[in-house]
Amino acid sequence: MTDALADLSAAGVAVWLDDLSRTRLSGGGLKALVDGSHVVGVTTNPSIFQKALSDGAAYDSQVRDLALRGTDIGEAVRALTTFDVRWACDVLRPVYDGSDTVDGRVSIEVDPRISHESDRTVAEAKALWWLVDRPNLYIKIPATVEGLPAITAVLAEGISVNVTLIFSLERYNAVMEAFLVGLEQARANGHDLAAVGSVASFFVSPVDTEIDKRLGPGSPLRRKAAIANARLGHQHYR
Repeated sequence: MTDALADLSAAGVAVWLDDLSRTRLSGGGLKALVDGSHVVGVTTNPSIFQKALSDGAAYDSQVRDLALRGTDIGEAVRALTTFDVRWACDVLRPVYDGSDTVDGRVSIEVDPRISHESDRTVAEAKALWWLVDRPNLYIKIPATVEGLPAITAVLAEGISVNVTLIFSLERYNAVMEAFLVGLEQARANGHDLAAVGSVASFFVSPVDTEIDKRLGPGSPLRRKAAIANARLGHQHYR
């Protein structure tokens, strides 16, 4: 696997780890992947943290402290996850600094339950940015219709954004427009645009899953639509 990652890295691919846990952090696993396996970024989501929190005793001490303080469930989960993401940002900070801020990023997602509420998404993004307090953080915002104005508003605050749940070229175009408007507003607000990062996350596997259901079992187009869709998005970006 390391050889394959080395080949990808040499070809200009930025390898991101789609996983994070307190055990991986405290045991040095993430640092080892960054130092020796060409990993230059980490992305997280609620499912990843749910698995991490239910596996082993790595969080027990912090959970106990939060319980003694009477912290409610939502704030406790936020405290646990932002702690991990802050730690991961610190692990990847040398990559961030050494790549002139291009790589070395860590993503944390806003609560998916508010993905259709623009104002709450903006408020959640600002809270996560403040809690983690690291320049190499990305806030993941879904590319829902309501997420588009939130993307603009968050970028206007000088906050770096990872736009997720992009399934079509049409929606990608809308994301690009939201991004450009957000950057214009960020500049007008006095933010250094060099410090405002962004990435668009095209979903691949779910597209094939949906398209393949509509194709015959022997169709030569099976398992090809998603890559073609992503390539169109990349061509548009370039």
